[in-house]
Amino acid sequence: MTDHLTAWAACAESVAENGVAKRTIPGAGASLVRVVVPAGTSAARHSHAHEQFVQVISGSGVLETEQGRKPFSAGSVFHFPAGAWHAAMFETETVLIETNLSAQG
Repeated sequence: MTDHLTAWAACAESVAENGVAKRTIPGAGASLVRVVVPAGTSAARHSHAHEQFVQVISGSGVLETEQGRKPFSAGSVFHFPAGAWHAAMFETETVLIETNLSAQG
């Protein structure tokens, strides 16, 4: 049974070699992921097979897409359609909430 109320702290955390920490809440057609990115971290150009929304909770940096380079900060929201490439540089420690929609078959 799915919990109707979940605390991020109750979700298992995975930490990558670069220090990026993720906690995931899976769903049937989407997932939420809380991401904490250390200051100075770069995310190389990449894309996903699924649509993704990303809300910046705190922190700042620069987002790069086919539309150019744009600064972001708390309150910014990214929207990446499936297959859209993106890259980022995180100037300060940044907390993100990703909504990843299941890839359409």
